[in-house]
Amino acid sequence: MRYTLITGGSSGIGYQFARQSAERGENLILVSNQLSALQAVSESISKQYGVDVKILDTDLSAADAAERIYAFATSVGQVDNLISNAGVLHFGKFLNTTDSYIDFITALHFTTPMKLCKLFARDMVARKSGRILIVSSMTAWTPYPTMSLYGSTKAALKSFAQSLWYELKEHNVTVTTLFPGAVDTPLYNLSDRPRKWLRALGFMSAPEVIARKGLRAMRRGRRTLVPGLFTKIAVTACKILPAVVILLVMKIPAVRRLLDRL
Repeated sequence: MRYTLITGGSSGIGYQFARQSAERGENLILVSNQLSALQAVSESISKQYGVDVKILDTDLSAADAAERIYAFATSVGQVDNLISNAGVLHFGKFLNTTDSYIDFITALHFTTPMKLCKLFARDMVARKSGRILIVSSMTAWTPYPTMSLYGSTKAALKSFAQSLWYELKEHNVTVTTLFPGAVDTPLYNLSDRPRKWLRALGFMSAPEVIARKGLRAMRRGRRTLVPGLFTKIAVTACKILPAVVILLVMKIPAVRRLLDRL
């Protein structure tokens, strides 16, 4: 059987990737470290859409995570689409970040996705077909104070994924990189009122919208996608914004007080 494999498929954008892929009749392999959520999503999607859903409860930051995922996936079928989505949002001054957390987020955001791409892309190249979707972030485009760890790992993904696109294109294997801005998921831990305002003003996107645009870009073989008008404007501004502007913003008393608490 053929499958779409999604990391972080138990919630947020990952859940929407799973639901919308199943809506098209695609069988799924969902991977995360949230077993109860995986089981609930698997039961719900398979019942609603009649597709086969396999789940794997695993720590995606573990050194052998990619190998275990590959072994599991290839034991049940062929992976036509690889969606590397799992991630965590992190705010905080870098000097206050523990070494263990640096290791964790680097493995989760970059090392494991890179290894997954190598393992599955070899099979895709051998059969001359396959699609890879890598979820990066708008923070990959410029330094953000208090997001140095998060942004740098997403920037590494950006560089890796776009380089891989060139290597695999001649083999009929596409690599699409998605750069969402703020997305209304539990990662932000916001109450209903600010969430509604942020979405209404276009500063935050619904996960189902981001997933739909990301999947469409992947199926069309696009190299990159920055979804949403506000995110496009923000990324463009980030590219041309001089460092002195960020330094001036950081000197604003309210901003300084906020940074001191991180």
